Amino acid sequence: MSLLLLFLLRLSDGLLFTRDPGWVASDPGWNSTGSGSQLVSVTADLSSILHRVDPRFLSVTIDSSLGTEESFMYLLRSQKIRTLAKALSPAFLRFGGTRQDFMVFTPERKHLPSSAPSCDEETLPSWLEDKLKVEWTKQQLVLMREDAQRKYRSVKFTESTVDLLNSFSNCSGMDLIFGLNALLRTDDNSWNSSNARSLLRYCESRGYAMSWELGNAFEKKAGIRVDGHQLGQDFHRLRDMMSESKLYHGAGLYGPDVGQPRGHRIDLLEGFLPSGADAVDACTWHHYYVNGRDTSLEDFLDPEILDTLKLKTKEVLQKVQMASPGKGVWLGETSSAYGGGAVGLSDAFAAGFMWLDKLGLAATLGMDVVMRQVLIGSGSYHLVDNNLDPLPDYWLSLLYKRLVGPEVLKIEAVAAVGRSRRVRVYLHCSNTKSYSRGALTMMSMNLSGKPARISTPALGSSGTVEAFVLQAERPGEEGLYSRSVKLNGDVLKMVDDRTLPDLKGRRLPAADHLQLPAYSLAFFVFPDARAAACHDPGRLRGRRGHGDVFR
Repeated sequence: MSLLLLFLLRLSDGLLFTRDPGWVASDPGWNSTGSGSQLVSVTADLSSILHRVDPRFLSVTIDSSLGTEESFMYLLRSQKIRTLAKALSPAFLRFGGTRQDFMVFTPERKHLPSSAPSCDEETLPSWLEDKLKVEWTKQQLVLMREDAQRKYRSVKFTESTVDLLNSFSNCSGMDLIFGLNALLRTDDNSWNSSNARSLLRYCESRGYAMSWELGNAFEKKAGIRVDGHQLGQDFHRLRDMMSESKLYHGAGLYGPDVGQPRGHRIDLLEGFLPSGADAVDACTWHHYYVNGRDTSLEDFLDPEILDTLKLKTKEVLQKVQMASPGKGVWLGETSSAYGGGAVGLSDAFAAGFMWLDKLGLAATLGMDVVMRQVLIGSGSYHLVDNNLDPLPDYWLSLLYKRLVGPEVLKIEAVAAVGRSRRVRVYLHCSNTKSYSRGALTMMSMNLSGKPARISTPALGSSGTVEAFVLQAERPGEEGLYSRSVKLNGDVLKMVDDRTLPDLKGRRLPAADHLQLPAYSLAFFVFPDARAAACHDPGRLRGRRGHGDVFR
């Protein structure tokens, strides 16, 4: 490459990317000479797909904590949060969490209009939005104290909560899943379904299309313990109620939403599967890597901690497939750290390593859906902050939605000493809404403080590559605590409450290597790969994927 051409490239790209043979180079914060960099080679099978996940694979939750005071549910009328949510569609929107098992439907039976207002007519006035945001910040302190003491009060909610959730999901293009209270019990410890029946009747009278769950991580709550067999019977009772409904007889039912397998939780799952697996459309479980009150930045970058997801996932998949072959398995609630997240980490750039690795690994192992805790709710693991501004994991999720298709392919990253653990890669066909069939999207992350060179001939290096590289706003380890993120050198921010910025990749010439900066996340799109599996998505390796048919 001539010096003149190199100079022009640097000038036109604002000194962000340069290119010499075999390299993606960078701003002055990157090692453009390759000194001290890791060399990683990838091998891939482009002839067939491993799995096909649900198009709503990346889904989100609204934590039931938002409903502890019904006035906070009106934040869902904010134009900003609706803009952010709509950009993540298609997706499931789960309303649930710890407090769903303390929420009781208490209808006001007031006169309601026959039809809902349009999405534009419902916009929250700015003065009210500002007031609610201030009050919600204070409310979270109350909720955090309750969480620390594990003492929860009963919460009454009215038709307004359901109306606001239905409107939000419709206007955002998401499919609502409502989590019912499983803590309501009869004298013989079976589920008391009368309150749920009242709620279903109301929702049916309004024509609200939605799916259902029952209970959240149901171990021992408020002195009540339910075993897996009984919980399975409770799900059958709910399925029977739904079968009596003209609107909900074919709706989705998901559960049992058990915590990640260990101790009583695995007993609960094992007891549930024989009695309740045939009542649900997918088996759901929860996963968090670490305790949010006892963790560190090192944990968020530790490949051994990231690898624990594989062990837990395989354990759940094995138990579900033995009891109910072909049954789909979902991560029904998940994030980086349990206990509300890790302050200063779960809402920072560092959390992206756990999030992107979870998306890549869950799809590779055959999970159909992953529900991110939370879009909005109490804690530190949300996708938007208390001002409803997007955090780094939101931008990562948005790029995933735009670039990654549902077809999962086999890929492996190999370093000089064997499988690469700190440079991690996952491969999908590209989203056909953004690219032609045959294109590939490689998700990549570098957990190391050194840049990496990734050798990519197996992915069709004869064509151009589009690079979407995410870095913290500040360089080095200090930047990993940042709540701002750069895409190809530019800090990402909303243009206004209705407009997101353009998420443009950098088009790079053909080469055999790509450079992945230290502590970075990236999507590399190969638009000219012409992968056979992506031209013909019916080429599924082994068994038929769960994602082919959805109820």
